[in-house]
This record gives sequence, structure tokens and C-alpha cells, in this order.
Amino acid sequence: MKIMAVDYGEARTGLAMCDALEMLASPLTTIKEKSTEKTIEKIVQAVNENKVEMLVVGHPINMNGTAGERAQKCAQVAEKLKEKLSIPVVLWDERATTKSAQNILSTTGTYGKKRKDVLDAVAATIILENYMAYRKNNQ
Repeated sequence: MKIMAVDYGEARTGLAMCDALEMLASPLTTIKEKSTEKTIEKIVQAVNENKVEMLVVGHPINMNGTAGERAQKCAQVAEKLKEKLSIPVVLWDERATTKSAQNILSTTGTYGKKRKDVLDAVAATIILENYMAYRKNNQ
């Protein structure tokens, strides 16, 4: 199943996708947009262009398990995407994925503008990899 992951942000939103066999997750793009509505439109467009069958939206729960303002915003985005798409849209706990993405980019020597451009797409890839591992272990 082709699955796309979304790492939603106020200014940049990362997208990642996996192959139909759910073997490999890869960064797709970073949407640079401050308008939530325009971001949602661009996500819907990417879903349609890539024939995505499921959408996973990162849900940044606090380390203590509570849902802060950012988690609530991501849940609202997921709800709006559910209204616009005819595929399953799920929220997935994304605690510490941006920190993991920063560590990966540091390891590969990616800094500056290049790092900023790919950070969110790499974070979306980590979200997707975690979700794919969950699916594999729970089917």
C-alpha cells in the first residue's frame, strides 16, 4: 500500500512516501507555506498525484503523554484532510522525530540552508518508518 506521512509545521511541512510493498520510506518534499489551508491543498494534491492509499499525520504528543497546542493543531489538520480525502488518515505519535532527523543530518554533514530544506521531509520519513514497522508487527 502506498502510504504518505506528513510532518506538519507552521512554516514548513515535510512529506515522505513508501513504495507499494511498504519496504522503503523516502523523503518526498517540503511544503514551504504559512497558510494552513494552502498547506492542506498541497498535501491533497501530493496525495492525488502519487496515488496514495493512506495518509499518516505526525502527532507531536508531549513527552509526558499530554497533547499540547501543536498536537491539537496537527489533529485539526488531520481532520480537515479526512474531509477532503477518500483514503484513511491516521494520527501517529511523532515524539522526538525532529530531534532524530537533526541527528541523522548531523551525521551526514548536512548543515545550513540544505539542512533547513530537508529537515521536515526527513522527519516525515522517520514518522513513516515507525508507522510501517508498527503495521508490519501488528498484521
